[in-house]
Amino acid sequence: EACWTVMRANWPEARSVTVFCGAGNNGGDGFVIARLALEANWRVRLYQLGEQARMPADARQARDAFISAGGTLQPFGTNAPIETEIIVDALLGTGVDRPVEGVWRSAIDAINAAAVPVLAVDIPSGLQADTGAVADVAVHARQTVTFIGRKAGMYTGAAADYCGDISFADLGVPGEILQQVPAAATLVRQPGLGALALPRVRTSHKGHYGHVLVIGGDHGMTGAARLAGEAALRNGAGRVTIATRPEHAALIAAACPELMCLGVTSARQLRALLDSVSVLLIGPGLGRSDWAQSLLAVVLEASLPRVIDADALNCLAGQPLPFENQVLTPHPGEAARLLDQTVARIQADRFAAARAISTQYGGTTVLKGAGTLIQPAGATPLVCAAGNPGMASAGSGDVLAGVIAALIAQGMDVAAAAVAGVCVHACAGDIAARQGERGLMARDIIANLRTVLNTTGDAA
Repeated sequence: EACWTVMRANWPEARSVTVFCGAGNNGGDGFVIARLALEANWRVRLYQLGEQARMPADARQARDAFISAGGTLQPFGTNAPIETEIIVDALLGTGVDRPVEGVWRSAIDAINAAAVPVLAVDIPSGLQADTGAVADVAVHARQTVTFIGRKAGMYTGAAADYCGDISFADLGVPGEILQQVPAAATLVRQPGLGALALPRVRTSHKGHYGHVLVIGGDHGMTGAARLAGEAALRNGAGRVTIATRPEHAALIAAACPELMCLGVTSARQLRALLDSVSVLLIGPGLGRSDWAQSLLAVVLEASLPRVIDADALNCLAGQPLPFENQVLTPHPGEAARLLDQTVARIQADRFAAARAISTQYGGTTVLKGAGTLIQPAGATPLVCAAGNPGMASAGSGDVLAGVIAALIAQGMDVAAAAVAGVCVHACAGDIAARQGERGLMARDIIANLRTVLNTTGDAA
């Protein structure tokens, strides 16, 4: 009935529906929707797939009630007409663990080819509930109504292109019962800033809010280091220093005079800076030259908390030196290099990939992409439900790294800073996207960090 309620709310003018029912409990839910539509005098067409003899008792009861209400079952053929205002996908549910073939694939292809909105029951057919991977083919839904517990795979990776808007119905299951089931992941939307959300002490000075050292900005990539540094300042860090190529220091300082900029040519020069800083951020625009490798070696020797991003991750790949007080921020390509896997394998199970990186390299892993994952070492992963496709532009990752580093500089532990930083970054991107996702730049995210930081309470 939750699906029927959502369907009427989303498409109030509709009076016809085509329902695809499988032979399991998911199909039983489809029969309930079809019966309710019949009782509301809608025009209903229902295609039954699978062996009815194997239907669970509840699903059979729902089927019989649909028939008693005047409904008829039609077998699906590849040339079956789909003339309707809405399609309901109640084919496969959460049990998909192999490629979709035969008539099931034909049905999904037909659903996707129809130029009408699709409501998926519990999860789009063909999508794996635990990972978000697609079993070769999956239904593209406009709306998904999921039941009892949210499915972790629906909130990350490819799932965003299949689930559409997601509604949740607990079906009246008591909260104390749900709490007895260990969570596969925690869904977060708003940053929990803790004490950082409180008003600042009136007598405070910049030294109270930490000092971020950003290391990067090789030839042709000066902007990456600058973006990370500006993001750290906008996210509340008291001071930010950029350690970069000597010929780039003046350029960055002129573009953003609030940043301190120092040219470094050797590991010895970088090492001399460490005593005065709170956190290290290495990677934005770093490159993979001997210069980059020598600076990374200094960072890996230090005991300071650190954020490792971009090319620093590529340099780190293959030489894991486990360290707990760090955040690694790979996109899928960098994650693939860290684990010596293909990008396709990373995306097939993003949860497993993030967990493997934290296990091999230590600390907290932020696996970027749609539904960014935050995997603290040995803990339950978190999935950020905020953010938008407009943020898929150059420099966005540099901004995120600066945001996380700023929170560590202000006293947050690395895991909490990773979670809050991802959410701050995503929320700032969502504010920027109010003017449109196309053309959204990294600087637009930076411009909204201050708003998020000053209007967000301690909510996760």
